[in-house]
Amino acid sequence: MTDRIASLGSGGSIAWALLLIVFGFLAIALPLGTSLGVVIVLAWLIVLSGGFQFIHAFQSKGAGSIAWKLLVSVLYLVVGLYFLTHPLMGLAGFTLALAYFFLIEGVLDIVAYFQNRSAQGSAWILLDGIITIFLGALVWKHWPSSSAFVIGTLVGISMIMTGTTRLMISMAARRISHSAVSEMKRAA
Repeated sequence: MTDRIASLGSGGSIAWALLLIVFGFLAIALPLGTSLGVVIVLAWLIVLSGGFQFIHAFQSKGAGSIAWKLLVSVLYLVVGLYFLTHPLMGLAGFTLALAYFFLIEGVLDIVAYFQNRSAQGSAWILLDGIITIFLGALVWKHWPSSSAFVIGTLVGISMIMTGTTRLMISMAARRISHSAVSEMKRAA
């Protein structure tokens, strides 16, 4: 248990939390660029998935299975290439998907809070969950009119909140770890 707490409060964990916060502010400062970046990365992932589906199709048995998997791979490739060539058009769909993602993430954070509410710093998990649900509802309410900027801004806010949550939990873990080491030294 003490090793796990010590790893949560490690310098690497704190550095990762601080990087999330910094990148969150950058995403907010450049919302359109961040939004387009997210769409382009997702489009490439869809294209790569289509390529893997294509390869996997020929490893299947039976003409029906091969044909179905080839059809799915073509769909992935067409959609991914469309988003790559028309990234602004992809923003509306991705924005709606982001709204659902934030709503689900917020609910899962609140469930995690109730599972760990006795742990020091767990209130930050609850706060993260509430804010994430609020962000998901905001995106859903204003969709599709603000799609070009909402992805970058909301991803930035979520990164800041997640980074702050991780930082607070890491700092609490560091305090617990230092207290445990001090007690072991006194006992020895």
